[in-house]
Amino acid sequence: MPDRWKDRPPIVRPAPQDKPLEEHAEEHLRFIRDVMARSGSFTAVPGWGSVIMGLTALIAAPIAMAQKSPEIWLLTWFVEATLAVGIGTAALVLKARRVGTPLNSGAGRKYVLSLVPSMLAGVVLTAALWRAGEISLLPGLWLLLYGAGTVTGGAFSVKAVPLTGFSFMLVGAVALLVPFWWANVLLAAGFGGLHILFGLIIAKRHGG
Repeated sequence: MPDRWKDRPPIVRPAPQDKPLEEHAEEHLRFIRDVMARSGSFTAVPGWGSVIMGLTALIAAPIAMAQKSPEIWLLTWFVEATLAVGIGTAALVLKARRVGTPLNSGAGRKYVLSLVPSMLAGVVLTAALWRAGEISLLPGLWLLLYGAGTVTGGAFSVKAVPLTGFSFMLVGAVALLVPFWWANVLLAAGFGGLHILFGLIIAKRHGG
């Protein structure tokens, strides 16, 4: 009896089409970028922005120290702080875009969220000390809290950032122990000098 299936060609099933090599490469790059964004350091801290912030503090310091009214003294530093925050935020956003490190990345988000609570605590404690008449404590308080926020945020950034924070904390601790006039000098040395010094270091080593 003839075998009807013997001479029949084998059934060949079409092999599943592999993705193009370029598509595989793009997927791998996206994965690598995502891992680096979540676990890497936040390198978009603005060096030149910090330098400009320091210059504004050096300009504001003698103006504030020349005031005889504590209200005008506080207002001077409030204006300077508002200006510095605006400059720092703009510089941070611009550098993050330039280096391709979005602020909503893992390291970027941790950096910002670690810095903000100390800043908010500074606002609340400033109001409380002002009402209590303890104005002489404000320079040390500002330096300490800014330093603490920079240290915690710097844990997700380059090494120069937490070192900056520790320097601010050291200057702030001294400012709490000296007369008010010297506390103002240390306020200028911290927000002015330290910002400029470490801003130049960051700009040179980490691209602006």
